[in-house]
Amino acid sequence: MRWQFDSVDQNAAATLARGLNIPGASLIAQLLVARGINNPEAAERFLHPSLDHLHSPYLMLGMQAAVDRIAAAIANKEDILIYGDYDVDGTTAIVILKTAIELCGGTVDFHVPHRIREGYGMRDEVIERAAAAGVRLIISVDTGIRAFEAAETAHRLGVELIVTDHHLPGPDGVPRALAVLNPNQAGCGYPCKDVCGAGVAFKVAQALLEKEGRARLLPSFLKVVALATIADSVPLRGENRVFARLGLDGLRAPVNLGLKALFQVAQLDGSRPVTATDIAFRVAPRINAAGRMDVARDVIDLFTVKDATRTREIAARLDQLNAERQNEERRILDEIFKRFEENPALADPYCLVIDGEGWHRGVIGITATRVVERYHRPTLVVACENGEAHGSGRSIPAFHLLEAMESCAELFTRFGGHAHACGFALPVDRLPELRERLDRFARGRLTAADLEPVLEVDGELPIEQITPQFFAALQQLEPFGVENPEPVFSARAVRLAAPPRFIKDKHVRMKLGAGRKNDEEARSSSGNGGWRNAVVYDAMGWRLGDSARQAELIAGDSLDIAFTLDQNHHPEFGGMELSLLDFRKV
Repeated sequence: MRWQFDSVDQNAAATLARGLNIPGASLIAQLLVARGINNPEAAERFLHPSLDHLHSPYLMLGMQAAVDRIAAAIANKEDILIYGDYDVDGTTAIVILKTAIELCGGTVDFHVPHRIREGYGMRDEVIERAAAAGVRLIISVDTGIRAFEAAETAHRLGVELIVTDHHLPGPDGVPRALAVLNPNQAGCGYPCKDVCGAGVAFKVAQALLEKEGRARLLPSFLKVVALATIADSVPLRGENRVFARLGLDGLRAPVNLGLKALFQVAQLDGSRPVTATDIAFRVAPRINAAGRMDVARDVIDLFTVKDATRTREIAARLDQLNAERQNEERRILDEIFKRFEENPALADPYCLVIDGEGWHRGVIGITATRVVERYHRPTLVVACENGEAHGSGRSIPAFHLLEAMESCAELFTRFGGHAHACGFALPVDRLPELRERLDRFARGRLTAADLEPVLEVDGELPIEQITPQFFAALQQLEPFGVENPEPVFSARAVRLAAPPRFIKDKHVRMKLGAGRKNDEEARSSSGNGGWRNAVVYDAMGWRLGDSARQAELIAGDSLDIAFTLDQNHHPEFGGMELSLLDFRKV
């Protein structure tokens, strides 16, 4: 793995550091400058987000028309249908908008498609059934920006359509609708272009609640927006950072019965603050499991029913579905990795297209993520059945996946997504051509260096400078995620203070202290004899067990390390510790 050190304008960092009154201001300033924050005012907004930092929803093109129509439907007691998607973003967007409309006195039903039977996107037959039942207003959430046929069906049937979405519009513009709310559409000047689908739904809810004099309720909605914002891996900057930070603060003491039940099965017992990592790896997979493995409407029920027994039943079902998802994911990955081990040339293309019969369509997206992590290539995983191929793709930072799909758009019966992820369908017999064309497209835009795993290092942090005070200052940068990654530091020539201890064969725990050179520096700069040279830090190397064995580490060895700072919450041996990402014996 190649270590790449970030280049930061040191003059800008030094100027900013003088305006920060926090431990480790120099290094914290470097981290902020690397994130595009160059002055004390911007730093204050980043470090201390508040409700006042939310943008006016009316900056989003189409908002006024949308809110006026929803308010009229509420006043006239019209039935409203919300048409969503089956993932975390789509289901939580339904919860947000449905709750807001009902709080304002409206009557709302919803439709969330079955992943296997219906697939992604708006379908004519759902709109036709709604129209036959007397519905005259449909609001899409997290879907619809390319639903041209569905929009025409709604228009033909006299149903008014409001599209709220965040996915990138296609080359043909946006569908015909009463209003289209998408910060990425042409002519929309909304400042935060990266909000997720639930974020767009929240802006509608914000405008509606403010119009109805219920703005005081907005903080409770941020908890759900935070779930979607983190789960959908949108950049945690600007307004998204406000959503995530304030929402996580609220999730420390959830009130909603469904959230409480979900946290219980995710083993989040309230003994410590909920983190973005908890949401991404414990909570979101259980919500997603409903859409991946069964029917996603369970998620809406989980958040909206008022019976504690029922919410516990739903949460337990989601937990079971998540376990089934993990087993199916493991089965597919074992098959894929076995193929690659038997035929290493399969990993040669710059864009991988991997297909199989009998693979569950609900887990191929997360499977693609695992393949990308191992082979560091954009990857499409495709489930084939009865001559039809349904796929999901994930990418690497240097490759815009949606642009790649658009380069061979005529092969698909449907496709959509963004730079880092996509979904699609096409006839099985077109897979060879898809494989060839995507590889050619990728080779024209990627270099061999783009396919090499890179560890981005933010800066050097001598081990003796790691203090609880610095760690507390660093935590103000949370929550970490896309475009606000957890800071990675390096330290040179640290000393292995004891033999490494291996855990479950895969992991390794080390005790690390300042090396000889750093000992001397500490003694020369400290009036108390360099006491820091005696400090030993706990370090955990997840999945670094094999590397530690191969290095034949013994006590006294000198290492260069790359690490993040973490908090071990174990009641007996918890505390601040280093989380090792890589090491080199020197």
